[in-house]
Amino acid sequence: MEHSLLIYPNLLKYIKEVIVASDQIDEVRKDKLKEIASFILHKKQASQTANLTFICTHNSRRSHLCQIWAATAAAYYGVEDDIQTFSGGTEVTAFNHRAVAAIKRCGFYVENSTGENPHYKVHYSEVKKALECFSKKYDDDFNANENFLAIMTCSEADKDCPFIPGASMRVSTPYFDPKESDDTDQETIVYDARCRQIATEMFYLMSQIQ
Repeated sequence: MEHSLLIYPNLLKYIKEVIVASDQIDEVRKDKLKEIASFILHKKQASQTANLTFICTHNSRRSHLCQIWAATAAAYYGVEDDIQTFSGGTEVTAFNHRAVAAIKRCGFYVENSTGENPHYKVHYSEVKKALECFSKKYDDDFNANENFLAIMTCSEADKDCPFIPGASMRVSTPYFDPKESDDTDQETIVYDARCRQIATEMFYLMSQIQ
């Protein structure tokens, strides 16, 4: 069941586009996303919250995009009460301003912040609580510390962290790092493409929780 939840109009338009694009996800990726869906469904059947922690090296780009889109998709499909999304890294840096700009272009409303590691508030709806997004290690107290699914969004973090304390399950769904395009004439195109890929996959994932 779909819930508009007073989602911002431009964002809702973007969402409709990525839902249509889900048939472009290859079968290998779909199988990985279905593993995550199975974890969520198992928790739901046990009347437990499914905690999803998206992990990359710096918690600056891909893991944040995954967390934001997963939370938005869960709300859109009406399963947000069954799921909590988190993100973290193996190091602390900052939520990169280029990734922040990419989600703004999709239609999110972002309350900007300052400092070396700003805390952004990301809104997808007029009525739902904002997501607080800032760089942190995956085991930060802000995140779930036990019985969570560790979703590795980059191959470097997957390799560097063969063991994630507290995780009850682990799935690797690496994405190419848009950082490679920083300060080039392809920067906006690459960030927008990665953002759209992640959005498409997170909406496909949450569409399986029925």
